Amino acid sequence: MKKLTITLAIAILGCTTALHAQTPDAKTEWATKVVALQQGPELDRLVAQLAGSTTQELIANWGPKLEANVPKAKQQKASEDLNSELKKYAEDTNQLIGKQVKKVSTDVLVPAYAERFTLDELKQIAAFFDSPAIKKYQTSAPELGNVFIQKLIEASRSDVVARAKQFDDAALKIVGTAAPAPKAGKPVKK
Repeated sequence: MKKLTITLAIAILGCTTALHAQTPDAKTEWATKVVALQQGPELDRLVAQLAGSTTQELIANWGPKLEANVPKAKQQKASEDLNSELKKYAEDTNQLIGKQVKKVSTDVLVPAYAERFTLDELKQIAAFFDSPAIKKYQTSAPELGNVFIQKLIEASRSDVVARAKQFDDAALKIVGTAAPAPKAGKPVKK
């Protein structure tokens, strides 16, 4: 009986060890699947937004320099050239960020999912993202988001314009009006 108990204990320990050895691999496999399934048009938009935010920083930096350093007669051409370069930069930055998605997903998201969810939960999440309804949702979400944003802007435009006028009125009281620049050829009175 004692020998049977020891043999049974060793067998149970062996099965438990084998189960624990397989679980992380299975969890990692399912976590990888979940991460891949959730990445769709919304991730592409996020990458574009990240790239776009860096473009906005460049515009904020170089716009004033363009006006200050380029003669008015040459500003149109310089602006067109800068816009061309900005377009190339935005495309390159989008690709550079996009290339990092898989690596960061593998290095960060997959372990995070494997740590936070059980194998059964990962399978359920994968089934959710793999369902036809969610695939349709992911495909439709960008268009629906744009429709929502357009309607929201339309619905709030008059209130926002009115509030901007209130700000302008308050700012005028605080800052005052600038004296008009003297016209050429007329002396300035002191």
